[in-house]
Amino acid sequence: MMWLFEFYETEVIYLRIHRMSATFGKLSQRTLHLSDGLNIIQAPNETGKSTWCAFLLSILYGINSRERDRAGFIADKNRYAPWSGAAMSGRLDCRVGDNELTLLRETKRQTAPLGDFKAVRAGTMDEYPGLTGQNCGETLLGVSREVYERSAFIRQAGLPVTQDAGLEKRIAALITTGEEDTSYSEAAAALNKQLNRRRHNKTGRLPALELELSDTARQLEALAGAENQLVDHRRELFRLTEQEAELSRLLKLHDLWDASKERRLLSEAEDAAKAAGQTAANLRRRAEEARLPENETIGRLRGAIVNLETVRKSVNAAMAEKDAAMKAGVKAETAVSESPFAGKPAEEAQRAAASIPEPRKDTWLFPVVLLVGGLALGVLLHVLLTAPLPMWQIAAPACGLGVICGLIVGFALKRADEKRRSAYLSAYGASSAEDLAALAGDYAAACRRRDEAQNAVVKATATYDALYASLTSNEQGILLEVRRFAPSAFDIPAADAALRECAVRRRELSAAESTAEAARLRYETMRRQTPDRDPSAEEPSAPPSQSRESLNVELLSVKAALSAAQSAADRLTGQIAALGGREALEAQTEQLRLQIDVLEGEYQSIALAMETLDNANAALQNRFSPLLGRRTAELFSSLTDGAYSGVVLDRSFRLSAEPTGDTVWRDAGLLSTGAGDQLYLAARLAICELVLPDMDPPPLVLDDALANFDDSRCTSALRLLKEEGKKRQLLLFTCHSREAAFFSDDPEVSVQRLTNDPSEV
Repeated sequence: MMWLFEFYETEVIYLRIHRMSATFGKLSQRTLHLSDGLNIIQAPNETGKSTWCAFLLSILYGINSRERDRAGFIADKNRYAPWSGAAMSGRLDCRVGDNELTLLRETKRQTAPLGDFKAVRAGTMDEYPGLTGQNCGETLLGVSREVYERSAFIRQAGLPVTQDAGLEKRIAALITTGEEDTSYSEAAAALNKQLNRRRHNKTGRLPALELELSDTARQLEALAGAENQLVDHRRELFRLTEQEAELSRLLKLHDLWDASKERRLLSEAEDAAKAAGQTAANLRRRAEEARLPENETIGRLRGAIVNLETVRKSVNAAMAEKDAAMKAGVKAETAVSESPFAGKPAEEAQRAAASIPEPRKDTWLFPVVLLVGGLALGVLLHVLLTAPLPMWQIAAPACGLGVICGLIVGFALKRADEKRRSAYLSAYGASSAEDLAALAGDYAAACRRRDEAQNAVVKATATYDALYASLTSNEQGILLEVRRFAPSAFDIPAADAALRECAVRRRELSAAESTAEAARLRYETMRRQTPDRDPSAEEPSAPPSQSRESLNVELLSVKAALSAAQSAADRLTGQIAALGGREALEAQTEQLRLQIDVLEGEYQSIALAMETLDNANAALQNRFSPLLGRRTAELFSSLTDGAYSGVVLDRSFRLSAEPTGDTVWRDAGLLSTGAGDQLYLAARLAICELVLPDMDPPPLVLDDALANFDDSRCTSALRLLKEEGKKRQLLLFTCHSREAAFFSDDPEVSVQRLTNDPSEV
């Protein structure tokens, strides 16, 4: 059986790398120089060894810009974004056949790191034809990125060989026809996919068609039941329609009977409206003849009469207030005339009370003056008489006489003042100055009360006169207006009686007009609501025996049943239409059976093809596994100094090793870490010999691949790699110094040591 899978073949142009310059991850404008053969690059951890390896892959094959971060994984475009913040870029100088080329990659768009590619000839910078950013790695190395990573690109964490369709095709080409278009896993997956598309447990086209066939059978069964139910529902629809028509006829008779009754009521309403209109017209005519005033005039005049009573009460109150004011005025005038100050103004009485004669208060001066006069007289006599007597004997009698005369004169004057004061108080009937001041105050208060009483009399008289004039004027005005329609009304009671009679007659007229208007409106409303008599309809002599209410209830029930029956019939009709009809369902059933038969045949054929493919794969594996296993065993034995003599692997590259002298095979997972790495390194080298071109093979890259080797086996591995370096360029990155020390005196091996110094080039 042929396996038809396309594989794009390219012309292989092999390369040797001279120099790499990178702004990539932690590398910032760093340069690495390489030689032909084996290159030992020693550098401590975190110096950028793995970053240089990743850069080599990226400069050759590019970076997948559509790759995204996910749990436990960081895409290369993010993992190796330059730490300096600059744009990712790189350069690789190499020899391709007889040509010296420079490969350049730059980042012009942030979403496409290293997306801008250019291949130019060294020295001239002329573009080298045929190389693009997409085909560069496969063209120069002769294999796809997947094959290269699983063969010649060896990381410490990636030593185990993983299965890949490209690697499988290349191995198959070497041991079969030489064509790289055959992959058992791809063919098996394609056949299994086709098989699963037809049937996989309860999924696939066959179970779907079988389910669809079962659904079609159920639809045919449902169609038969729906058709039978539709016949029953249509029969029920016919019966209910006739019942509805009969009930509608009886309700029509009720309508005719009610219409005739409404026409009789309309005639009665018309007669009542005419009678009420005539009554209102008669009352209106008599009112016009009697010259009855309008309701507004009646109300205004009756209100004026009511106001007259209020004004009359106000007049009586004003009269009483006037009499009271006059009495208060007489009383106040009497109080003024009985005062000792009668006839005087209040201010003059106050001044009289304040002008009471006061007794002298300086009578003590008289004895003092006469004493001084007596003294002066004694001195004068002593001088004039030139008597021999002392001066005091002359002055003492004179001074005594003066004091006595002064006391007599002062006492006489004081007695005269007291008599005048007593006579002044007696004239006003007061015994003291305080009594006279009180009398003067009472007189002033009485004068004020008299003046206030006189003012109150004037004001009360004016109020009374004004109210009386208003009362008289209003009475005359009312009587003049009432005599226009009641000439016999000569006083207010007669006018009030006449207005009362007019109000009664106006109320009667208004009630009659309202009654006439209501009767007219009732007639008009009934006339609009009463249908005209249908001449063709016969007037019923009596209403139907069944009441309208019971007929309506029964009709509603029938209509509900009719609607339900119609809905059921419509639903069944829709179901029948949705099912597509019996002929369509039967045709669909036949078509589904034919499709199931075809797919069943295809399913059996694909199952047979898969069985044949498995047999062919077993035969191919019997050819491929020994070839790769023998070469891997030779290399593994060399690396372990003969500790293991055999290696087997299946098509999925699962490895097992046979210790020398032991018949029990050891799975690679059971070996020590170092031995496991040596087994996988041997397998990688064997794969390189099988899948990579023999002539001028591509470079071999190892990133700390010997880290878990002991010194003895590391020495064996280094000798093996040196021999391998004679056939191809080989780059060994290591964090240990033993590799560099081993080749320190070997001129055929290039040894260089890297540091973290940014100035290193």
